[in-house]
Order: sequence, then C-alpha cells, then structure tokens
Amino acid sequence: MYEIFSKLLETRGVKAADVCRGTGLPSSLFSEWKRGKSTPKADKMKKIADYFGITVDYLMTGEKSKDYTTELSAVETLAAHFDGEELSEEEMEEIMSYVEFVKSRRKK
Repeated sequence: MYEIFSKLLETRGVKAADVCRGTGLPSSLFSEWKRGKSTPKADKMKKIADYFGITVDYLMTGEKSKDYTTELSAVETLAAHFDGEELSEEEMEEIMSYVEFVKSRRKK
C-alpha cells in the first residue's frame, strides 16, 4: 500500500509533509508505514484518501472502484435537485470523470 501512496505523492507533485499538514497526521505514521512497521488504521487511511480525492479502496489496492460511494451520493443528490430526473449510468460516469479531473487540478 505504501507504494500506491508514494506514487500518488509523485504524480500529484506533493511531499509526505504536505499530506501531514493537510490531514493533521504525524510524519511518524508515514515513516513507520514506509518501513513496513505498521499500516495506518481505517480512520487515518480515510484522511489520506480524502486528501488525494480518492477512495480508501484505491489507496489500498491501486484499482479504481466502480463504487464511488461518497462522491456518487453527492452527485446523485445534486442531480436529483437539479431536474428531478434520474441519471443514466453513462451520464453518471461522465460526471464522475469530471469530478475526478477537477479534484486532480485542485490539488496542483
């Protein structure tokens, strides 16, 4: 899992210290994780995932999940209030792709 975290740091152009500041997590957490001495608990994984705008599943596996849970429910709620019609799976995928794009641009 640390490899995925490390790759996120590289691709997003941030340092572990930036993640510490952004999440309030101690730097020792990342040091121990890197050395394989521990793995962050679920609540800390969630903070890290939220910082990067990804799911905990992605942080753990490196694979995008089709279950967008939090983002999906927020978009569905917004869409329902917008015009009262349900979105198709294709429309939802398009919206989620845009949301991911915006999140990645916001982090830079």
